[in-house]
Amino acid sequence: MAEKPNPEAWDRHARREEDDVIQAVSTEESAACIARIEELVTRISGVIIGKEETIRLVVTALCARGHLLLEDIPGVGKTTLARTLARSLDLSFQRIQFTPDLLPSDVFGVSIYDPQAHAFEFKPGPIFSNVILADEINRATPRTQSALLEAMNEFQVTVDRQTYALPQPFIVLATQNPVEFKGTYPLPESQLDRFLMKIHIGYPTLADEKRIILGRTRSDPLDSVTPLLGAEEVLALQEATRKVRIAEELLDYLLAIVQATRESAHLKSGVSPRGTLAFTRAVQAYALVSGRDFVLPDDVKALAAPVLAHRLIPRIHWKEGWHAEDLIAEIVASIPVPL
Repeated sequence: MAEKPNPEAWDRHARREEDDVIQAVSTEESAACIARIEELVTRISGVIIGKEETIRLVVTALCARGHLLLEDIPGVGKTTLARTLARSLDLSFQRIQFTPDLLPSDVFGVSIYDPQAHAFEFKPGPIFSNVILADEINRATPRTQSALLEAMNEFQVTVDRQTYALPQPFIVLATQNPVEFKGTYPLPESQLDRFLMKIHIGYPTLADEKRIILGRTRSDPLDSVTPLLGAEEVLALQEATRKVRIAEELLDYLLAIVQATRESAHLKSGVSPRGTLAFTRAVQAYALVSGRDFVLPDDVKALAAPVLAHRLIPRIHWKEGWHAEDLIAEIVASIPVPL
């Protein structure tokens, strides 16, 4: 069997295949971006103990200009993770607690009539912030959930036929409890597709849990988190992500994984072209977060489940006990890695 090319080989592949669509990021620029990313990961890791890979996925979503869905049981740190990211950024932040009685106007704002001006004045809601924590999003009604679609996809909202642009950068970090929990409404498929990734935090190890307890006996670590990156720096990271090099062989590998979801006998619907674009953008961001300005096959494999699993729709006969992540793992294992 031929040996797998080393990272330098994939870098050379990508450099040969640069075109007007995916341009190379300068070495100096990429080094600066990578250094800032490492600082951000380190800062968040000071609060979220033992979850570096999860943190890197969160930062990947930020760099890829995507939204993130954190799903897990209550109490494992979903909200704390979102709050820590927000505090690490010198950006406006709003937490929206989703409840069954939350209305779209509570999120977006309302137009109020001003009798002195004889006109309606728009009062913006909490959605007009850079970082949105949509806490327990699946406790709101489908009407309110669906109202987020335009904001997440178009980075704008429409109220009373007027369109308002949202501040940039803009990222939604949504948390939800598993659907088995009482009082939850499953997110509609159209809204799930708007999230770049869905990730799980999981329980900490016993050693990490001990560190968490000891670290909180005197103070809350979140109180000591100070802003590290401002709006311009975050936008620069997002621009650098677009320029991360990806070789044609890796694009073909990525597309083969996507096509396999569409051809699976277990699925009613596979990954859409929107999902393919999200997958490509995510692996570019993950490469940058991993300290490189070019993509490796391992980036594609690592991001397949977080980016694709929540976009799959199973056939009815296969719903009971199924796990999308397991199916993605089978698909990835069945497709040869380009050499």
